[in-house]
Amino acid sequence: MNSIIKPEYETLIFQFRGFKVMIDADLAVLYGVPTKALKQQVKRNMERFPEDFMFELTKIEKMELVTNCDRLLLLKHSSISPIVFTEQGVAMLSSVLRSEKAIKINIEIMRAFARYRSLLRENEELKKEILKLDSKLNQAFRFLLDKIDALHQKATEPRKPIGYKTEKNK
Repeated sequence: MNSIIKPEYETLIFQFRGFKVMIDADLAVLYGVPTKALKQQVKRNMERFPEDFMFELTKIEKMELVTNCDRLLLLKHSSISPIVFTEQGVAMLSSVLRSEKAIKINIEIMRAFARYRSLLRENEELKKEILKLDSKLNQAFRFLLDKIDALHQKATEPRKPIGYKTEKNK
């Protein structure tokens, strides 16, 4: 399968305000349009993009993004905050950007979001398995420590001397 968006492009997905999102600049590059043109098309069709589809990052969120992602250093000095799109917002972009390339890119982005969700689910399952294993190990260690403590208690009790009795140990 010749994929336009390679699996490493899943790194274009960030998390803000509890949503997995993609930044307008990254989407513009993928669609082969200037960021300004993408934003213009979105602004002309604002009724298609409610807050759970698209939102503008705050200055703090923008700085966090720039800090965590070196390739976005140019955003640091930009006076315009980036717009981010949730998975539904990216899907809605295909109705705004009607080129054949936009449709193909959208399909691949949806696949990337699906792979991202799958990875998160796998990590959750792995986390549950690790917690179960950790619990079993803790029980085994507690059992062993109790046995060692019991042996230690026995060892500290004074022993009755054996052998010939002398004046000291009568």
